[in-house]
Amino acid sequence: MSDAMDQAAETVGRVTGADEYSEEGEVSLRGLATLAGVYATGAGVFAWRMRASGRQLPERIPPLDLFLMGVATYRSSRLLTKDKVTSFLRAPFTRRTGSLHGAEVMDVPRGHGLHRSVGELLACPFCVAVWIAGGLTAGYATAPRATRLVTSCLSSVALSDWLQYAWSLTQQKAEGEG
Repeated sequence: MSDAMDQAAETVGRVTGADEYSEEGEVSLRGLATLAGVYATGAGVFAWRMRASGRQLPERIPPLDLFLMGVATYRSSRLLTKDKVTSFLRAPFTRRTGSLHGAEVMDVPRGHGLHRSVGELLACPFCVAVWIAGGLTAGYATAPRATRLVTSCLSSVALSDWLQYAWSLTQQKAEGEG
């Protein structure tokens, strides 16, 4: 990480009164500012590389592709933040607190500073969705066919999940009424 990013994160902590921001004192504004800086840097590098390569960005994303990207973002964020199978990615930064429906689990961040901020990101499907959507958008701009294939696969999994829950609900209602 660059010295400029360290200085910016330190300034955020001083200016905002990070010690007084959270009742529990567990919010790391410096860590969150660092993650925001990493995201912004990645977006900037992507834009710079696109411009330097002379490639044109798409004028618009067709509705079907946008739908696929949205559903794929939803499913990817759940996969990364809630599925048991990806626990090994979250484990260094989170602690398991329980199980949810299906193969999902509930993790909470642990540690301090940047370590905790990464845990907060990896435990929040809404937070990590922004990163995933950014990656899919960059993929769509550089390799639309491959990105459509990936988003179609992830969207199929999401549709399958929804159908599994609909089937379970239908089965529960049928057995309860029978």
